[in-house]
Amino acid sequence: MKTYCVTGGAGFIGSNVCKSLLAKGHRVINMDNFSGFYDYKAKISNVLYSIDFTGRFPFVSKGGDLELLSSLSKSERYHLYVVDIRNLSAVNAIFQSEKIDAVIHLAAMPGVRPSIENPLLYEGVNIKGTLNILEAMRKFNVRKWIFASSSSVYGNQQHSTFSESELNSRPISPYAATKKACEDMGYSYYNLHGIHGMMMRFFTVYGPRQRPDLAIRKFIKQVDLELEIPVYGDGQTARDYTYIDDTVTGVISAIEYVEGHEVYEIVNIGTGTATSLQTMIRTIEAETGKIAKLQQAPPQAGDVDFTKANIEKASLLLNYSPRVRFSDGISNQILWQRGVAP
Repeated sequence: MKTYCVTGGAGFIGSNVCKSLLAKGHRVINMDNFSGFYDYKAKISNVLYSIDFTGRFPFVSKGGDLELLSSLSKSERYHLYVVDIRNLSAVNAIFQSEKIDAVIHLAAMPGVRPSIENPLLYEGVNIKGTLNILEAMRKFNVRKWIFASSSSVYGNQQHSTFSESELNSRPISPYAATKKACEDMGYSYYNLHGIHGMMMRFFTVYGPRQRPDLAIRKFIKQVDLELEIPVYGDGQTARDYTYIDDTVTGVISAIEYVEGHEVYEIVNIGTGTATSLQTMIRTIEAETGKIAKLQQAPPQAGDVDFTKANIEKASLLLNYSPRVRFSDGISNQILWQRGVAP
């Protein structure tokens, strides 16, 4: 049994990673600040899902809820700390009190469009927060980590697929720029302090428990409620949509790889297939049995036009092979959003 610190472990990807680690018999330290980016009760639900809690959670107020949740989560193999990674003294205290073998750093302020409106917040959480994690690792001799980067660091590339060997990435949003900066800090700490890691460039992740601000979840809800869907641009933009189970498999394989090697690597976690916005909407229509009501809107600043991962490196290093078809993943997410699936 190993002890993994998962930052952002109450989020969409993080809660699924925690659940997978626990299922493998490991111990998990979850650091999450339950930010107000979306309803904190969704994150409470995520934590309860991670630990297979089957009781009824009595929602009261944020302070009381998080205190109760922390109490429920203090088991031998799972410990939730409600902490902001910008608070270095609090982060250090956790690293001092827990014997951590490796870090899975997923905590961040998410979202391209909000980062344009509030870039200093994104700099503070994403860059300073990551630097705090690296400093705590250096101070307390934790030498293995993986970092949740993003396909957005590539910007608007002209290539048919996005490869890790691409040296001319041009982030077009503050969010993307913070992720690229953290990758570079990861290399500095690898070079200076022997902190070995893998920077995982996630391509658009979807599935049950997806954040409420993301397109697929919003579109499913709007189609089900027969509300209009705003379509930004001409509908020809495309994304490499990656199902949550495939993403988590990539994360677990990555941390296991890093533990066995002295490396600094950047690896794409996607599917190698680009799905257009029009196809995504048609798939939701087919799986819900309803017709979408579309409302044209201008393109959004900061959004890239196209993403498609080259996953040859992930296949080579991690034996990574995505398995979930887009239509099946959409069907699973619809069932979850309708309350049919857990």
